Amino acid sequence: MERLPKIGIPIIIGVIILVVIIAKSAVTIESGEAGVLYKPFGGGVVTEQPPLGEGFHIVAPWNKVFIYEVRRQELKEIMNVLSSNGLDIKLEASVWYKPDAANLGKLHQEIGEDYLNRILLPTIRSAARSVVGRYTPEQLYSSKRDAIQAEIYDETKKIVKNQYIVLDEVLVRDVTLPATIKQAIERKLRQEQESLEYEFRLISAQKEAERQVIEAQGKADANKILSQSLNDQILKDKGIEATLKLSESNNSKVIVIGSGDGGLPIILGNN
Repeated sequence: MERLPKIGIPIIIGVIILVVIIAKSAVTIESGEAGVLYKPFGGGVVTEQPPLGEGFHIVAPWNKVFIYEVRRQELKEIMNVLSSNGLDIKLEASVWYKPDAANLGKLHQEIGEDYLNRILLPTIRSAARSVVGRYTPEQLYSSKRDAIQAEIYDETKKIVKNQYIVLDEVLVRDVTLPATIKQAIERKLRQEQESLEYEFRLISAQKEAERQVIEAQGKADANKILSQSLNDQILKDKGIEATLKLSESNNSKVIVIGSGDGGLPIILGNN
């Protein structure tokens, strides 16, 4: 009976040690995450194997797992940039990105967990300044927003494509100009629109006048041609044709007496 406590203490200690080892060895990776395995006694960061996927994993207690979110993430950034003529422009953009899951070990080894601030943010800021600097405030305000968005995306993607970062999209949410510049541009655009409308009305009126002249000229030419072609003989022939058609009618009795004007017969009588 005296030996039981002496035997039980090592067992209890062993169980405690086992629980601690299992607790330190167990790693749970949540949905949308992946793990990079670091082996201090086995070459450091594991880059030749795929990262640990979602679920429960057992690793050696002296190893460490760095967990990354690998689903799409959004970066919202407000930047002050300069237009081509040196005016201060505020640009609001959203960047959709995620780490390259297949090369997560290399990302961790070469850049680290803070890759957003080390790589992506400086790159997007540099690309935005470079692209916006090519355009005037008028272009930024009106028709070039889609072009700016595409160019910022292209320039950013060129830089980050070898940094184990996947760039899905760059969205320009807003371009804010200085108030005085914005008012001047709106006033200029309004004047241009009014000028275009006035020019359109003038062109429409001119075309309508030309149409009426052409129509009147056509009618005059037609009447002139018709009057020149109608001589006495043609009129007499047409009258004879009409008289013959009337004489053939079943609903009339035809009596011809003498002749009418122009030598045409006179037709009288009905049933």
